[in-house]
Amino acid sequence: MRKIRKLYYFDKKNMQEMISFLNNRDTYINNIMFNPFIPLHHLLPLRFKFLPETYVLKDKKEIKGLITVAPSRCPMRKMEIQRLFFEENCYEDASELVQFVVSKYKAMGAFSFVVRVDDYMPELLRMFVSKCGFSQISYEKLWKIGDVHYSFNPKDFREFRNSDSPTVSALYNESLLPHIRPLLSKDAKEFKELFLKGLSYFSEYKYVVEDKKSKNILCYLSVTTSDNENYILDIVQSSWTDVNLEAIIGFAQSKIAKRTKEFKLFVKTKKYTQLGEKYEQEFISNKFECVQNQIVLTNTSARIIKEPVHSGRFTILNQVFSGQTAVQKTKTGLM
Repeated sequence: MRKIRKLYYFDKKNMQEMISFLNNRDTYINNIMFNPFIPLHHLLPLRFKFLPETYVLKDKKEIKGLITVAPSRCPMRKMEIQRLFFEENCYEDASELVQFVVSKYKAMGAFSFVVRVDDYMPELLRMFVSKCGFSQISYEKLWKIGDVHYSFNPKDFREFRNSDSPTVSALYNESLLPHIRPLLSKDAKEFKELFLKGLSYFSEYKYVVEDKKSKNILCYLSVTTSDNENYILDIVQSSWTDVNLEAIIGFAQSKIAKRTKEFKLFVKTKKYTQLGEKYEQEFISNKFECVQNQIVLTNTSARIIKEPVHSGRFTILNQVFSGQTAVQKTKTGLM
């Protein structure tokens, strides 16, 4: 008999064998799958959840698949599918797990789901789109920074503070392409440090680039790692600010070098941001290697509609406006 249920402690041995290929397997198992807070965490309403939750698909005594979903701290209650394990070519098992968590958490009030799929997995991509109701909206790339070192001015950087959250949230939302903002925008709460952040299976270090005269935040940096060897630099910058990308990379390298001598640094570029293509062109010109290309998909209660604006004449504050001057308009509607 097939059944999807929560992951229990006595599943640990089976899970160790199932995900033995993960670099950070033990950390992931201890902090995500078998965190001592998880049994109580499952009882919390969705708006109070802050840890990932894991479910398994079991057929008789055999575990056929596993899925981990994590909540955001956004009032819109967005969810992310972080992990999905299943036997090779068993896409029916995978779709069953995905459909289960989507229906379960939407019933609890979740607004949307997001998942990232590597571009070399076309079958998995088709499964999310055709069977699970996801839509492809953009992609993200990881670029490996080679053996290069850039100079920077330490005075331009400082550590992120929770009081910076509203500014960084506005900066992030402004950096998104307009038609993507309703789907991927973030609330200030999502940037604040968690009180129980030590329960996470990854480490994150946050910094900002600040204008010396105005003290305005020009750029936000996030450096994350799950194994203290591979570090990912994520840059949030508005299109109207001008920052030195090489200096940002050099600063990140210096901060990581203080924690470990041997490491690899990767920079994430996001096609759905206004500067995504600019970053990509700069990395290509510097001959950085693109090591990962992930398709971003969403399953949401909102959808983007593009349609022609109807012709007509309108009077606004005693000014006559002709609707014929507008060819196309983007708007967001609820399904």
